[in-house]
Amino acid sequence: MIQSLTHLDREHLQEALNRSGQKVTTQRETVFSVLLSERDHPTVDEVFNRAREAMPGLSLATVYNCLETFVSCGLVRQVNHERESTRYCPNLAPHAHFRDKETGRVHDIELPPEVIKSLRSILPPGFDSEVIEISFLGRAQGKESTSN
Repeated sequence: MIQSLTHLDREHLQEALNRSGQKVTTQRETVFSVLLSERDHPTVDEVFNRAREAMPGLSLATVYNCLETFVSCGLVRQVNHERESTRYCPNLAPHAHFRDKETGRVHDIELPPEVIKSLRSILPPGFDSEVIEISFLGRAQGKESTSN
């Protein structure tokens, strides 16, 4: 079920779009709402199917365009694992991803500031990173882990 955007989320969307010369549209609000409603790193097709529940006339091309706009203005990040479909993540805080081989689900893993600092310290002299992308691939261990 798609939740309506909160006032704060709507402001965040509007500010990011305004900075890049874009406008808020009903379609963009709907797609952004899908991304925030269930933080499961959906593919374009998953976003499209969920968004059509709220907006049946929405086209796949419009969903692609919305997602490209969100990536270009820094609202979401693309998450790519090998040759699988691109997934979309609205969590812009420094974090890693864990992909469960059995379910295909992608989970966020918080990276504490000391870990980020340690990772940056191993870069070659004279280099600095703008983005750190870390992905784990594996399986959930035991029943208690799969329920989270």
